Amino acid sequence: MTGRRIKLFAVSAILATICAPATTAQAQDQYALDPVHTHVQFSVSRFGFNDVIAAFPDVKGVITLDEGEPENSSVDVEIGVPSLASGDDTRNEHLQGAFWLNGEAFPVISYRSTSVEQLSDTEANVTGELTLLGVTKPVSLHVVLNKIGKDPATKKDAVGFSATASLKRSDFGLMTAANLVGDDVAIRIETLAHKME
Repeated sequence: MTGRRIKLFAVSAILATICAPATTAQAQDQYALDPVHTHVQFSVSRFGFNDVIAAFPDVKGVITLDEGEPENSSVDVEIGVPSLASGDDTRNEHLQGAFWLNGEAFPVISYRSTSVEQLSDTEANVTGELTLLGVTKPVSLHVVLNKIGKDPATKKDAVGFSATASLKRSDFGLMTAANLVGDDVAIRIETLAHKME
């Protein structure tokens, strides 16, 4: 698989997410995110003492890879807000509540890529539209392609990558406890995706 040149990395189009139509059907492969091996985490400063780290276990989406034209690759992801897990039940309720992520009114966070800039055979910047709390803003992901090959567990063709990003919660109208909780939010994504039949 090394010979295929991880250039196809346009995988990076993820985080995550996925939309550009292909010029040739044969040129593109689609991969479905494996929710068991996909982790979307965020961290934010709490009172300046430490960062709180939380994750969203409910993640689904598709990555479209174009080997010949990596810039045509894309990614489309949806994250379930009610699945948020921060290690504390009370905090989970607060974060999912109306003053924070408001999971009842806005149960899904979505990300859809709009462009892919390949930096090397294994790195790319993926720009996309993140919709959070009903507000859509551009967010860029720095993506590293880890491996393309056969998943030993499932025997399916697979791709794995890591991605990082940052955003300001205030850009999405999230101003709760602005003087106590940080505005800068760091995002880390680890994902495995299997080729769709």
